Amino acid sequence: MKADELERYSSAVTLSDMEIFVFPRLLYALVLANIMSPLLWEWRRDRWFRKLDRKTPYRKVMRLKQFIMDHFEFNLDLETWGLTHKNREIERFSPFMDPEAIARSNALFGYQGDRYYFDIDIRRHFGLDSYEEDIIPYWKTETLEAMHAFRHKEGYTEGAGECVSLSTLYAAALFVVCRIPLEQIYLMATPLHSQNFIDVADGVLTNNRRVVTKTMWYNGTELSARAQRALRNERVTIVSHPTGWIHLIHPVRTIDEQAWDQFTGRLQSYLTRERIDYEVLANFLRLHREFQVCFQLRHEHHGKTRYLPAETAYHYEHASSYRVNDTTSDHLLSEIDEYEFYSNPLEGRICLQELADYLERNPIRSYDRDSLRALAERMQCPHNRAPEILERLAAFVHVAPRLPDLSAKRHETEAAIDLHPDMNREEVIDRLTELRAASATADLAFYAYRDLASTDWEPFMKAALERNPVCIEGAKDLTLDGLRDYLDRLPDDSIYDGTRAAQPDEVWNFGRGDGLEKAVTCAAVLRHRTPERPITLECTPERAALILEDERLEWRSSKGLRHTVEL
Repeated sequence: MKADELERYSSAVTLSDMEIFVFPRLLYALVLANIMSPLLWEWRRDRWFRKLDRKTPYRKVMRLKQFIMDHFEFNLDLETWGLTHKNREIERFSPFMDPEAIARSNALFGYQGDRYYFDIDIRRHFGLDSYEEDIIPYWKTETLEAMHAFRHKEGYTEGAGECVSLSTLYAAALFVVCRIPLEQIYLMATPLHSQNFIDVADGVLTNNRRVVTKTMWYNGTELSARAQRALRNERVTIVSHPTGWIHLIHPVRTIDEQAWDQFTGRLQSYLTRERIDYEVLANFLRLHREFQVCFQLRHEHHGKTRYLPAETAYHYEHASSYRVNDTTSDHLLSEIDEYEFYSNPLEGRICLQELADYLERNPIRSYDRDSLRALAERMQCPHNRAPEILERLAAFVHVAPRLPDLSAKRHETEAAIDLHPDMNREEVIDRLTELRAASATADLAFYAYRDLASTDWEPFMKAALERNPVCIEGAKDLTLDGLRDYLDRLPDDSIYDGTRAAQPDEVWNFGRGDGLEKAVTCAAVLRHRTPERPITLECTPERAALILEDERLEWRSSKGLRHTVEL
């Protein structure tokens, strides 16, 4: 392979956050690798998904969400996949992207976010403040097999993965398990996050293990606020779809214009609550507690009108199944102790119901600034916070996502990934095999899939020898004999089936591996210790061996592969 191709294809094996940012095709390549995974197709037979075909697309998504919640954790341990050097990675990627552009847009290279993120010290929130100097974490994205294998890692009882791992898993599972067409699934990456927009019902957004419907987006809870952080405060760097991709920095795009228009229109509809009504106001105040002292609630009780400070009502929500904002608000107010109420309106507070009644008679759209200003004057807040409240309210009901500019990109044609939900796994793999010559994304998918029987070994070995610091650190105090003994004691179970293979750090993290994988792990450690030492990897269907100058190390292998490579 040429050097640039080798860098890209080896990145499909390691799938670090920075590699996906520089080589955007990798995001969808991982989705396709997961779609090919036999583990995912086993989900179809799980009792949890029985009779799933009778449910609406929305109900299917909700069913899948609970399954993922039950079986996977969100892993934010940045050192799971070891550490690397910032300068080395910048030098590595400089032929493909301007280093300053990388630093402005990638969390590992100094990205700070906008004013909101600066205020909450987002780098400290994610633990990135520990890596202000040259040392940074690899922050690799996991395949489904690696996510599933976390149950073998100390401290974990279920599978796990970081945000990109979860978003790509969701996209694949929505297709395989829920049988939602890939054309209705859009992957979005920002410098600090990865989410999917699913074009079903009013729209659904994935957020790590959870999903957020349009109703949830506006419910004013902390969970929803966290799900909104990326789209409210970051630029979207990558959008990926079966028709192609678009990147904030790359001058070309392959995504189809019609698909882009569908995505932007549906996403904008999801991110906009057209009408401001009582429900919106109540949800807004739940999120913005600082404004609750400006409002009161009116309640009819035993033929009399009484009034309650808004903050008291929201306080009682915590111990109740009823809410201020919906049809159960009367039940909530009836539960509150009598002594909390006042017989007369509270001076200096706006009555929430009166404001909602006004909006019912005088509908206001979220983008109608003149009407919002008129409403601010009508509110007559004695705290002089009406303009601030209305400004925050307008932002609450409308988010303008900062997407890449399609018009600024040169369109390059690439074959679309035309998979259909009625295909079985074998048909999916056959079709992706056919697409490899016309689609770089489909070709990269087989490298992310780790199938050594259908890919060039060079990218796999380059990734194994250069980007697996966990096994090197773990073996630093072991002699060669000690390393051999350690690997011999590990179960001979690969986390990948058939002719697919794990990288050394997967072997080390999950404490298991086929003989071929153990041989490659040993080679990675030896290469780090003595780079000039000649090593040959010899693989037969039943054995894997490392041939050194004065020694031959062998392990049993069930991968059924035959290959010899000078390392």
